[in-house]
Amino acid sequence: MYTSSEYNTTVVGRDPMFKLEQEMRLRNFSKKTIKAYVYYNKDLLRFANNKPCLEITNQDIKDYLDFLLSNGKSTATVNLAINSLKFYYGQIMGRKFFDGKNMIKRPKKEKKLPVVLSKEEIVGMINALDNIKHKVMIQVLYSSGLRVFELRNLKIDDIDFNRKCLNVHGGKGNKDRMTIISVTVLDNINKYLLEYKPIVYLFESTRQGQKMSTRTLQQVVEDSANKAGISKKVSAHCLRHSFATHLLENGVSLRYIQSMLGHARLETTQIYTKVATNKFLEIEDLI
Repeated sequence: MYTSSEYNTTVVGRDPMFKLEQEMRLRNFSKKTIKAYVYYNKDLLRFANNKPCLEITNQDIKDYLDFLLSNGKSTATVNLAINSLKFYYGQIMGRKFFDGKNMIKRPKKEKKLPVVLSKEEIVGMINALDNIKHKVMIQVLYSSGLRVFELRNLKIDDIDFNRKCLNVHGGKGNKDRMTIISVTVLDNINKYLLEYKPIVYLFESTRQGQKMSTRTLQQVVEDSANKAGISKKVSAHCLRHSFATHLLENGVSLRYIQSMLGHARLETTQIYTKVATNKFLEIEDLI
């Protein structure tokens, strides 16, 4: 903890990113977003040979973004960098790099379709595992459409066994939502809880009360796909894509799927209309 004088001289005076962090905290941005925004702003300064923020130019930013793209960074990563720089230089520094006739433009988005697993492939992944903890991880990711960091943060108290739903706290954009979970998965969660006895989080590390790492959760998914002999590039997010696609194929409305996934815009959810196979079958019937 700092005294008020130490706070002003040590923190405010020496860290050029302090105002950025402070403004984001006051606006209740998530810790993950704050960390990303600070990273890309500091990375720009490193790229510009530690030039002071006030001396950064429009060309410095263009060169930095070009450097990211040239080194194979995805458009999603570059857009995150742009959001970070736009917030700092626009909102904090009052500079107009992203407005007016000389504005820095975003790269075109890659139009990749999500990787979707069949129900049979998901069952194969679950059956390929012997560890009930790992089985339940796969089941919860798929049956509720969680992001991997949401699974990591999921607490036992977030599970409503009576109403058969999950309460997701602090999802993307720091938003809360509710989503479904199947009776079968709830039964398996009960068996898992009796065997492993976690005390706070549904999936804890070897230290009780501590979250598992994101990398460990991802590794469980990747290992299960390899054991099941699935040739697709499988990640935890594939299970979320599969959840949404299978709901759409079963006739669930896009609006409802949007709510369960926690998408801010319906357009984001509409990507699943391009991979739902029941739409292809309807076309085949017409032919």
